[in-house]
Amino acid sequence: MLKRMTRLISRVHKLDPARLSHTGTQAPQSLAALLGNQVSTERPRAIARTSENDPAKHEQQHEGRHYSIPLPEVKVVFPQGLPPRYLKQVKTFNEACLMVRKPALELLHHLKNTNFAHPAVRYVLYGEKGTGKTLSLCHVVHFCAKRDWLILHIPDAHLWVKNCRELLQSTYNKQRFDQPLEASVWLKNFKTANQRFLSQIKIQEKYIWNKRESTEKGSLLGEVVEQGMARVRNATDAVGIVLKELKRQSSLGTFRLLVAVDGVNALWGRTTLRREDKSPISPEELALICNLRKVVRNDWSGGAIVLTLSQTGSLFKPRKAYLPQELLGKEGFDALDPFIPIQVSNYNPKEFESCIQYYLENSWLQHEKAHTEEGKQELLFLSDSNPGQLERLCAYL
Repeated sequence: MLKRMTRLISRVHKLDPARLSHTGTQAPQSLAALLGNQVSTERPRAIARTSENDPAKHEQQHEGRHYSIPLPEVKVVFPQGLPPRYLKQVKTFNEACLMVRKPALELLHHLKNTNFAHPAVRYVLYGEKGTGKTLSLCHVVHFCAKRDWLILHIPDAHLWVKNCRELLQSTYNKQRFDQPLEASVWLKNFKTANQRFLSQIKIQEKYIWNKRESTEKGSLLGEVVEQGMARVRNATDAVGIVLKELKRQSSLGTFRLLVAVDGVNALWGRTTLRREDKSPISPEELALICNLRKVVRNDWSGGAIVLTLSQTGSLFKPRKAYLPQELLGKEGFDALDPFIPIQVSNYNPKEFESCIQYYLENSWLQHEKAHTEEGKQELLFLSDSNPGQLERLCAYL
């Protein structure tokens, strides 16, 4: 991959129109026609931004345009959930913008028309690597946050099944392992995103932490979160209690619950974790994974479950795999079935032009040929309209 990127970057630095013409003659006629029409026909209508920054009002006419999220809002809604390269752009541009794309619009339409008395519907975003599944999920998270939903967001489930810094035998179930550091980090971010709810929701049973400490029935949910943050040894159990209480109480109608998991395929398959005797640990032996599996079941109401499948960080799967059956395997697929699949594809011509214009406006793309049709067609060819690939190419120009 690194060698391939190096070759692509060297080509982009030249951006020679004459060379582009030569490349075009070597390509099949259908590709040459695509390169000639995809950008030029859309340019007069291409608009990089929309002034409608409320995701609840996003409709088809906003597709392909960027909307802005206030930076203070980003810190609250996404304390840890935005891709690192996107965060670098936010810091560089001093603004946070998301492109309104068809998969997110489809999801928003479903959520607006949901009957919350019925069991929670599961939506699965899937697509090839770099197509924008995580940012589409973030668009949905922002929509729900603006509508005062309680957000249960797992930014990258793969981090819970590999390279964990500390594993402890569970005090609740001796056959499982706690991950106190991962659990305490999640609790901190959960508190940031849902501060208001923690002082309103009351737990429905008593929880005993040890011989001297317990949290009584009727206590605020925030006390459970604080217990997990203050006593890291109890953090994994605290996460389990939070998930259990939210799942149980969402059907009461006092709040709407969004379960958003990025990389849900991590919940099934294999891990990189091992015991002291070097024998492998399976996902069902991790308390965090067991609790997360329970909350993505559709045996509760009053909310929605939005999931993504991710190749990034995926363990022991082919690099080209992206279909639900491939990444979930039979066990995972059967566990999530039924679900509504929503494919996230590469940029269409309008989205590609909008992205280029946005990069030009923010000087992320500074090459002298970037403004020309020849330069755009070269980027189109090299990136194959893949959002992630395009961003990486433009970062070097």
